[in-house]
Order: sequence, then structure tokens, then C-alpha cells
Amino acid sequence: MPDEPEGEPEFGLSAKGAGEATPGFRFAAIGALLIVVLFAGYGLGRLNSGSGVPAAATPAVTPSASPFDESQPHVHGDTGPVIGSGNGAPVSGLSLSGSGLTLTPFSTIFEAGPAQRLEFTINGPGGAPVTTFAVVHDKPLHLIVARRDLTGFQHLHPVMAPDGTWGVDLAFAEPGVYRMFADFTAQVGGARVATTLGTDLTVPGEYIPLTAPDPVRVVTTDDFQVGYEGTPVTESTQPLLMSVADAAGKPVTLEPYLGAYGHLVMLRQGDLGYVHVHPETQLVDGRIKFWLAAPSPGTYRMFLDFQVAGKVSTASWTVVVS
Repeated sequence: MPDEPEGEPEFGLSAKGAGEATPGFRFAAIGALLIVVLFAGYGLGRLNSGSGVPAAATPAVTPSASPFDESQPHVHGDTGPVIGSGNGAPVSGLSLSGSGLTLTPFSTIFEAGPAQRLEFTINGPGGAPVTTFAVVHDKPLHLIVARRDLTGFQHLHPVMAPDGTWGVDLAFAEPGVYRMFADFTAQVGGARVATTLGTDLTVPGEYIPLTAPDPVRVVTTDDFQVGYEGTPVTESTQPLLMSVADAAGKPVTLEPYLGAYGHLVMLRQGDLGYVHVHPETQLVDGRIKFWLAAPSPGTYRMFLDFQVAGKVSTASWTVVVS
């Protein structure tokens, strides 16, 4: 995976103090003072020192461009082989620990029905919670939750407290075993680590697993008809073009959501191998264009988040890769 560029906004970094002033011309000193005053407000909006912030507060972050080249095939959350190499896209989220980081949920047992608080930390090599994360697609961490039968998909954005505890209200509609995926880029020492860690959450009760729907090209969600063209394969990177129309079949106007026109997650049936893909920066004839090489042969559920008129919807398909 490409390295994060310098200058990417970070979540939880402390601003460095200014160096001592050196003698100079009066006008230069005044100019320097004005620059410091003008940029102080800007810096406060981008950086958080982690001190004096209430635990429930969300440190201010500024939406940022993706650190990846969106016009090229790529996946987020892993540093595996380059897609299109003949080996398929790398999957992630199969382990709660990797790259020296560990996903540590405070509880893994929840009830079906009412919303409950899910809290967790991302612990570093020394065991302490990491508190510095890069903002990628407008958020420092993306949380995906799905039941192991590939139903109940949710894309959430927890809030981090100054001590590194992430929290979000989460509701489980049905009993079963769910998988949570924490997709993030953390600052660990002098390096940025982009990865996805996963662990299971249990909702006790009568569990009736559902069979994945048959593969179709067009599905209906929130009164939208959402379809795709293209066929994922393992041998090469292929384009997927996704279109959204209203109930009458008329194309709708798509809006950017979290820095992109769409967010595509694929989960592999069986082990729930996770792939998170973002599209090209511009629509192609009103359609969202992704590039993807399937990780391996098998059955997948493909989930697309998109936004129309300020509302986010999710379409899902069953895809069989041979």
C-alpha cells in the first residue's frame, strides 16, 4: 500500500511550540507575529494536544483528501500484495492483532435490540492505547460491523476520547455472532501504520443464519435501483461501474460522502476476509468507477455506501468469483 504523504491531518497530535525569536528588522518581527496569529487559529482546528479536552468531546478535524491515488487500483487497510498482480486483492480484518497493534474491545457480549455502547482501544507495541491517527476519507477510524452470515452491515465512525478510548452506540437487530472491523491509519513511533483489525462480537439468543441472496446485477434499496457492470476476477484488476437511479429508472445526482462518491466493502463468505475499496475521484457518465481484483475464488457480499440529497444509503449484492 502506498505510504501516507507528509502533511496529512492527524487526530490527536500535539502542536509543536514555536522556536525562540531571533533579532531582526522591526517590520520582519511584526510580519512574523502576524503570521503566527493568523495561523494559530488554523492550527488549532487541525491539531489536538489531548489536554484539557472533555472526555465526551470530539477534537476538531479538517476533511482531507485521500492519501491514496484514487485514479489507480488500490485497497485500504492493509499492506498486502498490490492488486492486479495476479494474486488478487489482499484481505484484512482476519486478526485482532497485527503490525504491532492490537484491537482491544471492553466487552464482546451485547443484547439484541436496543443501542448499546461499544468501546475499544487500539493498543501499541508497549500495551498503551494509541492516540494519534491520520484522517483518511474525513475520519480517523472507520468501523464496519456485519453478522457472520453477511447480514446486518453497518458502517460507523466512533469518537476517540483523549485517553485513546473509542466509543460508538451500536444496535444489533438479531442474535448471532458479528464481526467488527476497525479500519485506520495509526501513528506508531515515527511510522504510520495502515491496517484493519477485526474481532467477533456475540449477541446471545436464537440464531437462525440466513442464506445469501442469489447473485443479481440490480438491487433496490431506499427506493433506489442500484446496479453494477463488470465482473471481479482474481487474475487481473477490473473496473466496476455502479449506477444509481430512482424508482422510475431515472439517474439521480450522486453526492460525495466521506471524500468519495462511494465506499465499497467486500466480505468473503466463510472467514469474512475484508476488502475496502474507494473509487476514482470523478464520476464516469454519472456512474461510480471502482477498480478491483477479487482476493480469491468464492462467494462474497458486496456493500456500497452512497449519498443522494444528503442521505446515505447502502446497496448490497452477492457476487460469486470463479
